[in-house]
Amino acid sequence: MKKLEPEIIDYYNSEVIQMIVEKYGYSPMEALRAFILSQTHEMLEDEACGFTSFGAGAILEIWEAEKITGDPRNSVYIREE
Repeated sequence: MKKLEPEIIDYYNSEVIQMIVEKYGYSPMEALRAFILSQTHEMLEDEACGFTSFGAGAILEIWEAEKITGDPRNSVYIREE
């Protein structure tokens, strides 16, 4: 797996974590932990997954799909229909 540049990952971390804090009322540390330990974040780090074509809002939606269904691939941004 080829990982994305740290600056790109940091950008997404910052944006998505802030959205989780605002939307769900998590503390910044809780949001960081929830996002960093997710499959969504693992896929984000993998350059081959192509998540950089999505904005931070889409990454949040993918993370939410994972939290609801257990699999980030159930997101409308990933699944093929």
